[in-house]
Formats: sequence, C-alpha cells, structure tokens
Amino acid sequence: MAVSDHLTFFEEPQGLRRPLVIMAFSGWNDAAESATTAARYLSQLWPSRTIASIDPEEFYHFGLSRPYVRFKPGSETEREIIWPATEFSLTQSPNLDRDVIVGVAIEPHLKWRTYCKCVLELTRRVGSSLVLTLGALLGEVPHTRPVRLSGSAYDPELAARLGVRSTRYEGPTGIVGVLNTACREEAIPTASLWANVPHYVSGIENPKAALALVRRVLSLLNTEADLTDLSEAARQFEQNLNGIVAQNAKIAEYVAKLEKKKPDEDEEADADADAARDELPPSADLVAEIEQFLRQQHPENP
Repeated sequence: MAVSDHLTFFEEPQGLRRPLVIMAFSGWNDAAESATTAARYLSQLWPSRTIASIDPEEFYHFGLSRPYVRFKPGSETEREIIWPATEFSLTQSPNLDRDVIVGVAIEPHLKWRTYCKCVLELTRRVGSSLVLTLGALLGEVPHTRPVRLSGSAYDPELAARLGVRSTRYEGPTGIVGVLNTACREEAIPTASLWANVPHYVSGIENPKAALALVRRVLSLLNTEADLTDLSEAARQFEQNLNGIVAQNAKIAEYVAKLEKKKPDEDEEADADADAARDELPPSADLVAEIEQFLRQQHPENP
C-alpha cells in the first residue's frame, strides 16, 4: 500500500495505542554506533513485525552506501539485492501500555526535507503521540563515569521524565536535528536523547552508551526488560578498556585529567578544568595511541 512515491505501508495501521516512534541513524549522528545499537535492541526486546518502509532510491548515493547481495532464504543459487531502505518495525506487547514503532536507517545523502516529510507522513498515519530520536556524540568524557545523556523535548514535563537538559549547541547538524525541527514545525510532539561517548574510543562499538539509552527509553515507557546480554557486553567493554588504560601511562594520564573535569552542563566555568583541558593532547593523537596499543595486543588483527 503505497502512501506516497517513497513511503509504503505493508498493512493498514489501525487501532494502535498511542504509538511512540523511535528513530536512529547511522553515520554522523551515531558515535560508536551507540544510537543504532540501542534502537535495534529495543526493536528486538519484544516480538515485532515490519509495517512500513521508505524506498531508498531518491535519498541515497549507492556508491557511498552500497547495497549488498545475498542468497535468498532456502536457496543456494538464487541471489537477491538488499537495498539501504528505512524500515519501521511495530511492537505490540502486553508488557507495554502503548505501541512502539522503531525505524533504523543510514543517514540519507540526498533530499533531507523530502525524507523528513515521509517520516512525518508515517507519524500521522499511525497516530503517533511522540517521535523520539536517538543519537550519540563524541565528547571529552571518561569511560569510567556513568554515561551522560543530553537532549531536548517539546515540553518541560517530558524533558524531566527523560532526565535531559537542552544543550546550547549551534553549528552543523545531522538528519536527527533536521527531523526534530520538522516535527516541531508541524506541531508533532518530539524529543531527542543523546549519549555522550568518549572520543578516544570512537572507532569501537560502545555497548555501555547503548545500554544507557535503552534504559532511559524503558523508563519513559514505564516498563522493565531483561537486559542481561547488553549489560554483560557493557561490563566487558569497560573491563577491557580499563585493562588497556592500566598498561599505558599516557592514556591513563589522559583519562585521569578527564575525570577531574566538570560536566559540560555546569553553568559556571571552572578555571582549573579549563586549564586541564588546554593541557590535553589532541584527540587524534590519543585515538592513534589507543589503536596502536590495540594492534600490539592483538597482532592477528590487520
């Protein structure tokens, strides 16, 4: 059932319970793959099914986000092409007092305004009560501290429930920022939740940050779920990173300086923290240092 040239529903969305639409995009908005990992994890906590998709033809440069080929299920000779489409999965669980729709996609390369109109059309068709975008950003934060979440919401009560304070960031934005603005302009309730991840492990998937996002969304949904596997992955991630830091004095010194800094949300400037930041080595140097150390620990990896 094609709703527009780009958005297609596979079933008529009827009788949904105040659906929450959650979206995350890989790429610029997804430091250490934290946001997309969280969104995919949420979509798999309860049984779900795909109800809609956005065709990728107008929105992606396939030389940058290539489709991939695979054998069709049950066949060893017939292949199919998997395109980088945006798919929306619907969860209807008795454990939830509302339905949840999750969309995970690669950040589009083209026609962002048209793409956002497709998402807005989906929210109208399903009668969404809220669009929640997930993101992750790189920051000068240590991996030893609890993951700091920031973001924004369309009203103060929701912001309090999410436990976020709006940032004062101005500058380049990604599809998450554009989509949230498009929702507000169309009077569609929206909120955004971002995990702050250590910039010095930007090339490593960060389950600790993903876990923080998942827990906050579950809190918004007033429910609990078994997060054992993700919690264990987060614990192992931190343990491995602590081992690296303990064996490298330069990295350990850097992490110690980050631990002394005050959170970015603090309104008052801290002169000592500013001075410490000025003494920190460039982030690229630390990333290279950690990557080199990891290669030395695991020489079988290229």
